Amino acid sequence: MTPGQILAAILLAMALSAAGAWQVQGWRMGKQLAEQAGLYKDDLSLIGAAAAKQARDETDKRLALEQKLAGQDLQHTKELSDAQRNQARLRDQLATADVRLSVLLAEDPASGCNVPAASSAVGVVHAARRAQLDQAHAQRIIAITDGGDQGLIALRACQAYVRAVAH
Repeated sequence: MTPGQILAAILLAMALSAAGAWQVQGWRMGKQLAEQAGLYKDDLSLIGAAAAKQARDETDKRLALEQKLAGQDLQHTKELSDAQRNQARLRDQLATADVRLSVLLAEDPASGCNVPAASSAVGVVHAARRAQLDQAHAQRIIAITDGGDQGLIALRACQAYVRAVAH
């Protein structure tokens, strides 16, 4: 063998050795990448499961809140309907003279104001002088109290909504 052939054989051996080492290194790297990919896949599965659980929990909370608010809405709608029905009944009774509104008169002999008491004053205050209100004034008073009742019911509904949403 000539020195050139020996040199060629050495270079070939070194090239094969380097290629083999490169191949082994590639296998090791492939194995590490496969392990990392498996760990990454496991991490993604855990993250996905946690996100799905959180989404289910939030959906359950939202549905519970919606049911609670729907129940409160029904309750406040019933209260409003009852108040309106009572006001309408009272207006009808005032219109047919079944009921008369009256006011308690203050006993002030120094005032000199002599308002005649109603002839058939019936009430819980005994032996007190009362004066009946004109029917138009009574209707206006009932309308004002009706608006106030509706406002109070709406306010309670708003407060209940804010309390439910704030929790």
